[in-house]
Amino acid sequence: MRKTERYITKDNIKEKTEKWLYEIKDYLRQNIKIKYEKAALLVVDMQNFFIDPTSPAYTPASEAIIENVNGLIQSFRKLNRPVIYTCHSHHKTGIDAGIMAFWWAGILYEGTYFARIHNSVYPDDCDKIIHKHRFDAFYNTDLEIVLRCQKIEQVVIVGIKSNLCCESTARSAYFRDLLVFFPADGSVSSTEDMHVGTLRNLAYGFAVIGRCSDLVFETNSS
Repeated sequence: MRKTERYITKDNIKEKTEKWLYEIKDYLRQNIKIKYEKAALLVVDMQNFFIDPTSPAYTPASEAIIENVNGLIQSFRKLNRPVIYTCHSHHKTGIDAGIMAFWWAGILYEGTYFARIHNSVYPDDCDKIIHKHRFDAFYNTDLEIVLRCQKIEQVVIVGIKSNLCCESTARSAYFRDLLVFFPADGSVSSTEDMHVGTLRNLAYGFAVIGRCSDLVFETNSS
C-alpha cells in the first residue's frame, strides 16, 4: 500500500515552506530573478484524480496549494503571459499506457471525471492544455513547440505530484535550456519526505527553488 500524508494544510503551509527552504539552503540560487516577459506558467496535472477526496489517487496535501497556484495563474494572466496546463490520461483501451499500466495499480482514462482539471484552477478558453501520457510533459507532446513559438526562455512549474510529473518536467525543461522556477509551496507529493527530496535534488542541479509569493510579487511589480 502506497503511503499518503496530509503533511501540509492551508494553515501551516507558510511555516512548512520556510522549514523546507532552510533544509536545502546550501543549494539555493537566490540571486536569479524571473523575467516575466520571457516566462510561462506550467500548471501540472491539477486534476480531480489527485484533488477529489473520492479518488483512489487522492493526494491529501493538494488542497493546501490551490490558493498559491491560483495566485500565480492570476498574475500570469494579468500580464498576458502564457498559462499552460498539463492533463495526464490514457486512451480507454490503455494502448498508450505502456509501462505505467504495469507500474501502477490502475490508470487514468481520458474523458472521465477524474481526468478533468479541478474546478478550483480551471483553464480559461485562451489557456493551452497539454494532454500527456507520461510523467514528463515534454514527452511525445507539443509542449516544446508551444514554448519555442512564444519565445519562452523561463518556466514556472507548479502542480501534482512534485516528485513525479513536476520533477520530470522540470528536468526535461532544463535539458532544453529553459530556466526553471519551482516554488516549494506550489506543488505537493504523497509524503513530505518525497516532496523535500525533490526540492533538494532540483535545487542542486535543475531549478530555482523559492516561494509562490516571491514570483507573484515579481510579476506584479515588474
